[in-house]
Amino acid sequence: MSVTLPGPTVGVVGGGQLGRMLGEAASPLGVDIVVLDPTPNCPAARVAEQIEGELDDPASVRELAECADVLTYEIETADSDLLREVRAETGTPIHPKPETLAMTGDKLREKETLAAADIPVPEFVPADTAAAVAEAVERFGGVMLKARTGGYDGRGNTPVTEPEDAERALNAVGGNAVAEELLDFERELAAIGVRGVDGETRVFPVTETIHEEEILRGTVSPARVDEGTLERAREVVTNVLEELSGRGVFGVELFDLGSEIVVNEIAPRPHNSGHWTIEGAETSQFEQHVRAALGWPLGATERVAPTASANVLGDVAQPEPAELHGVDTVLAHPEASLHWYGKREARPLRKMGHLTVVNRDADDASDALTAAESLRDDLTFTT
Repeated sequence: MSVTLPGPTVGVVGGGQLGRMLGEAASPLGVDIVVLDPTPNCPAARVAEQIEGELDDPASVRELAECADVLTYEIETADSDLLREVRAETGTPIHPKPETLAMTGDKLREKETLAAADIPVPEFVPADTAAAVAEAVERFGGVMLKARTGGYDGRGNTPVTEPEDAERALNAVGGNAVAEELLDFERELAAIGVRGVDGETRVFPVTETIHEEEILRGTVSPARVDEGTLERAREVVTNVLEELSGRGVFGVELFDLGSEIVVNEIAPRPHNSGHWTIEGAETSQFEQHVRAALGWPLGATERVAPTASANVLGDVAQPEPAELHGVDTVLAHPEASLHWYGKREARPLRKMGHLTVVNRDADDASDALTAAESLRDDLTFTT
């Protein structure tokens, strides 16, 4: 397939919902998006050109690079080594840089990098044997065992509180892992950080994230914490940005321990915890990523009003065709916005969409969260 667009053009490795929302944000800026994805008519194909190919296929990635002014990626399993090779061959810049992807894509390297920069993280040790996992459990009183590579959305993570469960847990995450101290945190927070030209950085308002079974279910912005906690979180995210290379947005997940903020994980791409910014911030994380990747001036990151989001997940026991129902109920709410990702098949806990509620007449987003969760429950998407 040969793609020629009037440009400027951003090539995106991956064509899921993040690629789709990048396309929606890029269009008003006069920016074209081309995505590489193996799924025919992937979610992003509704708003972007698609090259159909595997994400780790050198010829496909090279084709994407040759038709774009800059490459980026919306999936952390993109091959950082291949991206470096294609950058060298084609001269097409890649942002965030593949070196950052290589670091954040290895949870042990990520923790080592942050710890070396005196950025607070949970205590951790490498764990590639059952004996190492058992020793870590005894040392820390429990660990979150994480696959070093390939994990996402809670997959590849499992808590271990008993030494005798070490072998089972290690097998579950694939055998090459990092064991992190299992923390007793008060809440989970996140913030979208941005790196622009010449190292300029900005941080979106810190957001409270709500998880179940390691899966993000919703967000609340502003986070329901005191200003001192918010300031500590902003400072940590700003320090994280100094350790990353390349332009773009980065999702930084945090644990609030009360007296301390520690980093959980970093995603070098738009992140689920920042979806609220589409309606709730001056500039969405997706527009910001496009601007940053192209080297354009960054947009304002201020929140326009208290905003909450609720994720719509695949509530099915096995894969089945998806057909959305209940849209009229959501759209009847004057402060609600629906984002349906256009996936034709529902799978257990698969991200199918999200909705936001912006409460311009409130001081906080608690009522917005209640409304968002209620509206989510009115949606069904199976035949």
